[in-house]
Formats: sequence, C-alpha cells, structure tokens
Amino acid sequence: MTESRMRTFRVLSVIALLCTLSASAQQPAPPAQVVSQPGETKIVTAATLAASIAAQPADRNGNAPFIQYAPYSVNMEHRVMGQAPAVHENDAELFYVIDGAGTIVTGGKLAGERRTNAANLTGTAVENGISKKVAKGDWVLVPAGVPHWFPSVEGSGLTLMSLHLPKG
Repeated sequence: MTESRMRTFRVLSVIALLCTLSASAQQPAPPAQVVSQPGETKIVTAATLAASIAAQPADRNGNAPFIQYAPYSVNMEHRVMGQAPAVHENDAELFYVIDGAGTIVTGGKLAGERRTNAANLTGTAVENGISKKVAKGDWVLVPAGVPHWFPSVEGSGLTLMSLHLPKG
C-alpha cells in the first residue's frame, strides 16, 4: 500500500471511530479543537464530539476545524440554510451526515463562477448537476474538481463532518 493510501486509510479510520463514538455520547465537555502531530495519537471522546456539535450556531451556518493532521483537516459543519456551491480543484471532499437531512447537488457546471483562492472556486448555483437527498448516517464522496452544493436543508438543519483528501 502506498504511503498516500495508508495515510488516507488512517484518516478514514479516525473518522469512522469518531462517528461511532458520537452515537454513544454521555455528558458534553467543553468544545475543543484537536490538533495531531505526526506520530501522535489523539483520541476524541464522544463527549468532546457532542460538545462540538452543540457549539454550532442554531441560527446560521457554521464551519469549524475539528481535527487537523497535515495535510488533512476534519471540519464540523452545520447548515440551517443553503450555502454557496464550491469546487475544490486539488481535494476530494468526504462528508459524513451526523444529524439532519438535506439535498446535495453534485456534478454539472458551476454558475456565476469566481475564484476564492488558488485551489477553490465558488458560484451562485450548480447547473445540470444531480440532486440527491442525504440524511443521518449517509456518506458522500465528492471527487476533486467536481462542483457540489447543499442548496437546502430540512427541519432544524444538517450537521456534517467533512474531510478534504488531497490528490496524491
């Protein structure tokens, strides 16, 4: 197995563990960002994950780094309304739906395209993409260079973990 694939396997294993732990959360602890260094093992408790979820804003979209292990970053995202579409030219993005439901649109073409930085684009919509409903427990992998967008959410929102996976 290549070093890149081994690293990806380790990161996905951590995400799977975090998702499993979240199902058995006990008492919330203060929210914490976990930063790991090469060779350092970090354990994120169910309570820490639950506190991070609880810290997300209830009245607006939120996005906060949760675990960083260069070149990877796991983000906690909460959506209470649609957001602008994106294209990550150098990273695939893996989403895990922690709670809630909504619609994701992938593929097609980014409308109203503008560059946000050297490797990312945003826009006003995704034209001719494929719409799919997502809900608690679903995983979505968006390849690098593919437009994606959560144009709508249901009920009280959509809570996601996202992991950017660099091309390699």
